[in-house]
Amino acid sequence: MRKQSFTLVSRFWLKAICFVLLFFIFNTETKAQVVNSDEQPAFINSPNKSVKNPGRHVFRYTNPITQDTTISMRDYCIIRVGSKWYCTGTSLPVWTGPNPGVRLLVSDDMIHWKQDSWLIDATKLAPDCPYNGRFWAPEIHFMKGKYWLIVNSGKVTPQDPKGMAKHSIWLFSADKVTGPYKLVNGPLTPQYNNDATLFEDSDGQVYMYCSGNGLFQAKLDLAKGEIIGELQKFRTARDTANPRWMWGGIEGPFVLKREGIYYMFFSTWTRGYEVGLLKSRSPLGPWELASPDPIFGTRKKAYRGQIADVAGNFEDTKDPYCETGHNSIFEGPDGKLWSSCHFVFYKGQPFPSVNEMAEPKPQMGIEPVYFRNGLFTIDGPTWKEQTVKY
Repeated sequence: MRKQSFTLVSRFWLKAICFVLLFFIFNTETKAQVVNSDEQPAFINSPNKSVKNPGRHVFRYTNPITQDTTISMRDYCIIRVGSKWYCTGTSLPVWTGPNPGVRLLVSDDMIHWKQDSWLIDATKLAPDCPYNGRFWAPEIHFMKGKYWLIVNSGKVTPQDPKGMAKHSIWLFSADKVTGPYKLVNGPLTPQYNNDATLFEDSDGQVYMYCSGNGLFQAKLDLAKGEIIGELQKFRTARDTANPRWMWGGIEGPFVLKREGIYYMFFSTWTRGYEVGLLKSRSPLGPWELASPDPIFGTRKKAYRGQIADVAGNFEDTKDPYCETGHNSIFEGPDGKLWSSCHFVFYKGQPFPSVNEMAEPKPQMGIEPVYFRNGLFTIDGPTWKEQTVKY
């Protein structure tokens, strides 16, 4: 009898210990990454630095967040200002120029979005404007008390209908997130570059990162909009250190700093559209892969066709998308880090399509960001309703 009682008690405590361990593991894995003071980007007058009545709030979302073709964009970049969220991105058409300019969306709840204005309206630019063609992957950053709009564009001509020859980086600034934005300088580089982003370190030094047949970096004199020293190309898609899922191409950098370590999110379109992560102890590298696998994204064998062949054998992800990438980081409704990017449903067509308008339109997707085992990661991509309690 005593032996049986002892066995029952032992089982009880074993179950109790397992329950407690599972409780802590579950909570560690499901809480979005808290915004630390050493992390960028800076958030302006956040109302959630100390959430009132914690544990009583519920945020529900279903991706893709937007389903409106009139405001459809790629490369969504969100910034929170007070109790509102603002968003820029690459407006359609994407693959041919000219496109309409830099669109600004606004939301009161991160779910319902509408157009606020055109930060750059292409119809109002002079015929000889050197950045009149395409406006790819614009981002807004708040640094040194001002808003900085960094835009990738070039001049479209009959001889260069995509504006590739003069496509580079242009920097604008404003006192308000809604503008008006004035040109600071451009082009910032003498060559083709794209997907530019800004990062301000804790000592006040600003850095610029961008793509263009690889990833580039440089110190930046923000006030003048001038590179300090030289623009350094530090990684290409087929570097010997890269796994094959990166070989098709790399782009879309975005940098955060956490506890003295710099983390660079980037996207690759080898197998679909996936997000990888680099890390370094310096803002100018050397950079190494923080994870041997992508931390987020989707992959479909038939979507990329021969481009995907360089990645070797792989299985399709179970989500309904062919692209979820070119992410940026922002503060969500819970005062924690979230990721935004474009989500494109998969229909099996090759990429890029001959007729862009026949493709599913890219829409905004969001997911919480986590920090696990020494690296940032993003669960998903999701397509069913998600619930976040805070």
